[in-house]
Amino acid sequence: MIDVNDLRKGVTFELDNNLYKVLEYSHNKSGRGNASIRIKARNIRTGVTLEKTFQSGDRIQDVRLDFHNVQYLYNDDQFYYFMDLETYEQPAIPNKIVDEAKDFLKPEMEVKLTFYKDEPLDIELPTSVDLKVTEAETAVKGDTATGVTKKVTVETGAKVDVPYFVVEGDVIRVDTRTGQYVTRV
Repeated sequence: MIDVNDLRKGVTFELDNNLYKVLEYSHNKSGRGNASIRIKARNIRTGVTLEKTFQSGDRIQDVRLDFHNVQYLYNDDQFYYFMDLETYEQPAIPNKIVDEAKDFLKPEMEVKLTFYKDEPLDIELPTSVDLKVTEAETAVKGDTATGVTKKVTVETGAKVDVPYFVVEGDVIRVDTRTGQYVTRV
């Protein structure tokens, strides 16, 4: 059990037999009485967002998570397959867990998988990834000086806004947290 004052962004806890990950946290202290702790948390299994208020001093059940460094191998219609870099086991992760990360996954890429009692919960990508541009509009002379952006398609199929000077065949660095262009590599 942990005190609700220990909740911070990214902390995972159990409430009513569901696992939640804290997305936002605020500590409010009025003039008298106990402080209140407001959180916004996402149910890890269903993806539903919950807003909850606790009183200072309340306790909740914390969970022990296991983290495994894995290498992405391939995917089919239902699962993404990874190889554990320590045990060489190949866990199959359902599509719904990889959902947002699929735009940045490349074969042989190393990522971190989060498990709770041998149940895969989440995937953590590196903060940036280098991707090759496969489709790009051609820039018109004079448009490049205005800071205008265009959409390009990268090797994973994701669409990214980039400056006009980026052309097909370039390798660009993309921030995996926001999906935004960082630089040309």
